[in-house]
Amino acid sequence: MNSGAATDTGRLRERNEDRFWSDPERGVFLVVDGIGGHAAGELAAQTAVDEIRRSLLTAAGSPEERVRAAIAQANNRIFERSQADETCKGMACVLTMALIEDREITIGHVGDSRLYLIWGGAIRKLTSDHSPVGEEEEAGRLTEEEAMRHPRRNEVFRDVGSCPRSATDEGFIEIRKCRLRPDAAILLCSDGLTDQLTAARVREIVEHYDGDAAQVARDLVEAANQAGGKDNATALFVAGPEFGERRHATRPRFGATRMRGRTRLLTGRMAFLAYGLLIGMLLWVVLRGVRG
Repeated sequence: MNSGAATDTGRLRERNEDRFWSDPERGVFLVVDGIGGHAAGELAAQTAVDEIRRSLLTAAGSPEERVRAAIAQANNRIFERSQADETCKGMACVLTMALIEDREITIGHVGDSRLYLIWGGAIRKLTSDHSPVGEEEEAGRLTEEEAMRHPRRNEVFRDVGSCPRSATDEGFIEIRKCRLRPDAAILLCSDGLTDQLTAARVREIVEHYDGDAAQVARDLVEAANQAGGKDNATALFVAGPEFGERRHATRPRFGATRMRGRTRLLTGRMAFLAYGLLIGMLLWVVLRGVRG
């Protein structure tokens, strides 16, 4: 797997409450967006990263069990810290996590950060936005552009850290699974990116991938800033070993085919001229003989 990440405060915020963790050797990728304002959001996000890393390095069980346990551990640690420090009351975070083993992705998701699958020239959102606006968009009652501009866009009804949770609590952790083909890629990102860029624009930028995953992540974050940069933006891009190869491989073949077509066309015209000259000469010889 080739992975790269980028994060930025944006043009309007004073601090960056986004965090990410990437461990390609273990197949773990995580994007966290802190909630709480002041320094509390940053603390919640960093606590989530630290606890999830600690849990995954020591936990046993199936991928889903480990993902659930890690997120629950992060949730309860954030809640404990918020109760112990008055300045951290109400802090929490939203997050999206991917654990890749044997070409299968186990996704753990809470909130409105996202995970996209990019394959075959198409992009597909694999996570649901746990928010009122997200539900309206997914039900088809709002277009993507209308949802991006909605005044309640930043509201969420699921988070990590606002109250104690267990790993199996209903309505807490969304788990999704899918296969990751060698010629596919995934993108984990915070809502600061997708509030500025449509899925089509994200796919367009990702399609420029040339082997440098970190550059794709930087280009996505820069595009979000250019589109307004209203929030912290984080992109974590993970490409399969064959992602982009088919696209790059077909271009030279297409060019060669067109050249061969032109060669055939040119050859046909030359043959026509040659035959015309030959027939003309034969007619000239015959006419001279008749006159003689």
